[in-house]
This record gives sequence, C-alpha cells and structure tokens, in this order.
Amino acid sequence: MAKTVRETIKEIVYYHLKKKKFLAMGQCLSAVGWVGGTLPELYEKDGMIELSMADVAGGGIATGAALAGKRPIYIIRYQGFNWYNAPMILNYACKSKELWNVSCPIFIRSIAMEGKIGPVAGSSHHSLYYRMPGIKIVSPMTPKEYKGIYEKFMKGDDVYYVSEHRGSFNNHKELIDVEINRPNLVIFAISITRFEAKKAVEILNKKNFRISLCNILWIKPFKVKKKMINQLKKAKYGGLVIDDDYEDGIAKNIANDLSIISNKKIHTLGLKNKSAGFSKKGDNLPPDCKEIISKIEKILVKK
Repeated sequence: MAKTVRETIKEIVYYHLKKKKFLAMGQCLSAVGWVGGTLPELYEKDGMIELSMADVAGGGIATGAALAGKRPIYIIRYQGFNWYNAPMILNYACKSKELWNVSCPIFIRSIAMEGKIGPVAGSSHHSLYYRMPGIKIVSPMTPKEYKGIYEKFMKGDDVYYVSEHRGSFNNHKELIDVEINRPNLVIFAISITRFEAKKAVEILNKKNFRISLCNILWIKPFKVKKKMINQLKKAKYGGLVIDDDYEDGIAKNIANDLSIISNKKIHTLGLKNKSAGFSKKGDNLPPDCKEIISKIEKILVKK
C-alpha cells in the first residue's frame, strides 16, 4: 500500500535530522501522539528541539537557527498560533535575503484542524503570511506533493510556509484535476477543501452539471496549470475558489487574479465570517460537500 501523508512527513523529518544533520523544533513535539504521528521518536541529541510554551519566542529561535545554517523545520501545531509566531519570521527571515543578501531558509510546518478547539487554534491561517514579501506558500495534501515541496525547499534558500491539515494525514492517494470539455464552472480548491470538492464534483457531474476541478498546491507564487486556465476561459459561468481560511484573504486574492486572466466572474467560498467556539454548535468548519453543491447550484440557477 502507498505511503500516507503522515508516513511521508515522518520519513522526511527523520531524513532531515539523521541524514542531513539539520534541526526540527516546536512545542510539545514528544507529547502524546508525536504531532499526529508525523514525527519520528527522536530527541534533542538527534536535532529535535523542544521549545518553551512562550509562543512569541519560537519564530525568533527558528530564525536564528536558520541564520546559523541549520535549515530548521519549524512545527506549529495549530495554524492559529501563527498570530504569535509570525512576526520574526515575516519581518526578518523573509526579508533577510532581499535586504542583506543573507538567506534564512525555514520550512514551516503549520498544521490546521477544526472541531471544538475555539477561536484561536482552529482552521487554516495562510492568509496571514500571504501579503508579505520573501515567502513561498504551499498546501500539500498528498504524499507526492509533500515530498516534492520538501525537495524544492532543500534545493533553494527561501522561507516555505507549508499549510498542512490533519485531515490529510491518512491520505495515500494523489488528487487529480477534473477536466470537462466546455465546463459550466471551474472549482479551484485549496487545502482540505480539495477532498470535499472532489466529492461534490463527482455528484454534480453525475447530474450533468459539467464542473471542472483544479487542485491548488502553490498559493504563493500562485501556480495553476495552463490547461485549467483554458478551462476557465471556456467556462460558461466562471469559477469558484474554495478555501478553509476566511474568504477575505487568499480566496478573494486568487479570485481576482483568475478574473483578470480569464475575464470571467470568480466566486469564493470559505470559512463563515464568525469566530469558532468550543462546541459542535459553535464550530466554524471549512465548506463541506453539501455546502459546495449548494453554492454551485445557486450560481448556476442565478444565471
């Protein structure tokens, strides 16, 4: 059986520490579960550095390690914690090469999840990093994508923000774009929404809705295959960008870019504009298959 995303990450971290002799660091790494089973059971002598619970300090320590040539994998267990971790990364590590010609490569494993964990920790927050220079943002959801991103990081000297999601850790399959000849609409899905978008497209196309699907891996710089742009240009009702961050962020930025390229109307769908609570009733979850289908039906009916 093919390796899962979880197993792929674990192997990469082991290779990074034991073979390349670099570092991995973060909070509570050796606690129960080893960050969702994505870390090998290694310790400080092996390069696995346990940071204190002072959230605002971790980014600075990772930046210092990068400047010292240690190429750290910096593990942020909940993406919402980037509100505390980001300042030194964005204002020093990401700008160092441009301003002083001193590279500061960091591989940031920023892990999203949802469900009864409150207004700070949950969901993806890649929009926080998006507007700043000197950063590459990717959201791998498959084993092959993750391995490819790590290899690119190791060949270059940039800061990578890797927007992970725990919902992908058990996945062992690659996600393939769906191309429909002269589609009615093209979905551009990011992060964990790619799985629900796939389900929605399968259901809709059985009903002859003619929906194409483009899986977004590279968020910044934004990369999409030329054939999917051609699909969008042919789409009768434009496109739909789906994200598990708030719509007022990357989703609308990408929608604007796609609209300019294609001269088509691009809709967006993401987290609801509300804070998440600590119960099922108060959750703010990414769009699921049912919500995606409902959104598309409304777009097509309006036309």
